[in-house]
Amino acid sequence: MNIAVIATSSRKNSNSLRFGNYVRKVLTESGQHEVSVVDFEDYDIPYVGQGSVKPDALTPFQQKLIQAWQNADIVIFAMPEYNWTAPPQATNAIHQLGGPHFKYLFEGKVFAMVGVSNGRGGRQPALDMTTVVNKVISFTNSYSIVSPKLYESHETDKNLDESGHFVGHEVYARTSKAFFDYTLNVAQRWLQPTLVEKV
Repeated sequence: MNIAVIATSSRKNSNSLRFGNYVRKVLTESGQHEVSVVDFEDYDIPYVGQGSVKPDALTPFQQKLIQAWQNADIVIFAMPEYNWTAPPQATNAIHQLGGPHFKYLFEGKVFAMVGVSNGRGGRQPALDMTTVVNKVISFTNSYSIVSPKLYESHETDKNLDESGHFVGHEVYARTSKAFFDYTLNVAQRWLQPTLVEKV
């Protein structure tokens, strides 16, 4: 499967990017999956009310984000928790890309949500983004699904090094594997009819 991990922190070498690199290392080991990681360090999507994303004039960052998202069967959002919610860049990206010009980004996908923290947080941004993405899927009358199992990446900087290598507690490895397995299982079930129809 083709998997895109979107690390929505704009900080350089963020914990969200660590998690994205960890996903890539874990899921590409089997040789069955292709994983791309896009981080928000160069984020330049205008905020709602201040401009829009123009399909015929994409910036390099916008092109990278949209291409990875478009090609993916599974889109995983990794989000830091800022004041008990998702970062504004994450929700703004959904609002700006959730219209007619980019409807295809919400068609035939499985979305999965990860809240990232250097402490014990992460649940609320994952829940908030689940609500926003579900609303866009419904509003655009698209056929995608948000996996019900979210993941809270606790103490990320203690469990993953800057390159995304696992260096922490076995509970982290076990629970993240359960999240990956569940997400892949949902995708196989959800996408199988689509794959049959295309054949």
